[in-house]
Amino acid sequence: MFTLAALVTLGAIISQRSVALAAGCWRNTACTGPTSAAFPGAWDKYNYSPTSRTVSPASILSANGEFISDYTGPATLKLNGSQLIFDFGYEVAGIVTVSYGGTGTGNLGLAFTEAKNWTGEWSDSSNGSFQPDGYLLANVTTTAEQNYTMPDAKLRGGFRYLTLFSLAATEAFQINILDITVEIAYQPSWSNLRAYQGYFSCSDDLLNRIWYSGAYTLQTNAIPPATGREFPILGGGWMNDQNLDLSSTGDTIYVDGSKRDRTVWPGDLGIAVPSILVSTGDWEGVANTLTVLYNDQQSSGELPFAGPGINIYGSDTYHMATLIGTYDYFLWTNDITWLTTIYPKYKSAMGFITGKIDSTGMLSVTGTNDWGRLTQGGHNTEANMLLYKVLTGASQIATWAGDSASSSTWSSQAATLKAAVNANNYAASVGAFKDDDTDTTLYPEDANSMALVFGAALPQYVQSISQELTKNWIGIGAVAPELPGNLVGFVQSFEIKAHMAARQASRGLELIRRAWGWYINNPYGTASTCIEGYLSDGSFGYRATTGYDNDYSYTSHAHGWGTGPTDALTSYIVGLTVTAPGGSQWNLSPQFGDLTHAEAGFTTPMGQFSASWSTTDGGYTLAWDAPGETEGVLVLPASGTAPTLEVDGQSRALQQGEYNSTAQTVTISGASGSHTVTVTY
Repeated sequence: MFTLAALVTLGAIISQRSVALAAGCWRNTACTGPTSAAFPGAWDKYNYSPTSRTVSPASILSANGEFISDYTGPATLKLNGSQLIFDFGYEVAGIVTVSYGGTGTGNLGLAFTEAKNWTGEWSDSSNGSFQPDGYLLANVTTTAEQNYTMPDAKLRGGFRYLTLFSLAATEAFQINILDITVEIAYQPSWSNLRAYQGYFSCSDDLLNRIWYSGAYTLQTNAIPPATGREFPILGGGWMNDQNLDLSSTGDTIYVDGSKRDRTVWPGDLGIAVPSILVSTGDWEGVANTLTVLYNDQQSSGELPFAGPGINIYGSDTYHMATLIGTYDYFLWTNDITWLTTIYPKYKSAMGFITGKIDSTGMLSVTGTNDWGRLTQGGHNTEANMLLYKVLTGASQIATWAGDSASSSTWSSQAATLKAAVNANNYAASVGAFKDDDTDTTLYPEDANSMALVFGAALPQYVQSISQELTKNWIGIGAVAPELPGNLVGFVQSFEIKAHMAARQASRGLELIRRAWGWYINNPYGTASTCIEGYLSDGSFGYRATTGYDNDYSYTSHAHGWGTGPTDALTSYIVGLTVTAPGGSQWNLSPQFGDLTHAEAGFTTPMGQFSASWSTTDGGYTLAWDAPGETEGVLVLPASGTAPTLEVDGQSRALQQGEYNSTAQTVTISGASGSHTVTVTY
């Protein structure tokens, strides 16, 4: 602890100096991104993204974290060891420039942290060696005004708090802080960082904040390819100058976290990609990220566990995550040129993983690296749920690619696997899937959630699985039995979708509020992003004893795999999804939970899609707008008996088979253009 307090001069206010003026896009990156939001509206107030690529702090805190003043400067560090904390109010990332005046000789120190817990003269951990990241030092001599800009290689990938401190070499040492700016590095090809191509709004303010925190998290994970974390891992300090492009040509690549690892981990894309597509709409960045992973493919067809510069293999689950991301991307874009290029590699990757299907019809896992769960291998249920999703998606991709033989093979393998995993891995006495076909003690969150999201569970098992998952809940989320004591953004993201897939919307919303609501309101968090994971005691020490060397500051507070609510609220609560490439076919299947209103929109290459609903005392009104040359299916909630319908103000009689009394839904066709249906129970 410092013994000398910092002084803040609250006298004459000077205008802030823009000493690191940034162009609209990052450095020499071409501005190819959107220039305006596709759906401007009142919901823009929830968007955490800044209006400029150059940002400054919001407030100044004392060394012990107490509020001193808004950031209007100037601020003064005197003598040796004084410090001030500059709070940006939300997660930022990039190159810092400090403008200062000085008297005497010494150093100005800079340290960074995402969470308030680790403010001070040591940055939080990011380098992977579990040796201190430390700080940066600027030499200071007597000057009226001078600028210090951190080296490009020292770009800080994610932080909310910047601590400035003084190290004096002469007795009368003083530093006057005149201005601080950050040149934002993420979303490098966008001149307007707020130009989201999707939106969401509902009657719950907390859910709105959470949706946009997911979107913003994904922006902070969209980095210039030449700013990855250096590998091999450093023994101390940090360097973010690793080139991740691997012969790709895109200007953006999606990494796992803003601060760390700044590496492409394919498993994370299973949550990140759907959330990107419904929010920021950066499908070009998604395509480039997938291309990099295919460029890292082995001659055996195996795809990486982690992409460049780590380039490690041996994960069947992460191999499959790239294949699922391929399906998600093509379904959204209908990018046939990209698919034609990738398809031979895709088919080779399919051969690699289906070659591990044994006589049971299930995958026998040999590549056991995974997201952090304690066990993996053999007839593991999580891996088999992933393979089911891979096979069903691959069958469709093969059809779209004109490969009917492969489509038939993969469809048949999917059906066999579904029957086998339900027969061998489901425990009827518990009402959930076991961890594998022999373990009778572990009923994992990941596998059971995926079983519902991917449609692999038999219909008669769905409701019991959803109910069984709630037994892992605590006040701040769902503890993962497969990683005891940990609440995992990745797995909880699948669980909220699982409950919604089971049409248990209230459960899904409740888990979002418990887990994501707890974090976004946490006074020590970023108040703007989604965390990697945390412990059941409410501390940020995710995986502290199972891989992270007891370093609580290593946890990433802006991790794409924790952004599940962004997709879930659009795709399940508003209920708007695309079901054929580019959105030529779509589905609108709303769920209400305890909400009274929700609306969302997104963009595909075919155009803009949007939908909204509002409940009434005796029913609800649903509206939608879809591009021309598209067609949709509406799955309308009913309540006990067949409802009455009005479409565009005209009464519409129900046809035979449209009302399902078991599911309590009405299914009708939906036309392109703008339309409204009123449902009365």
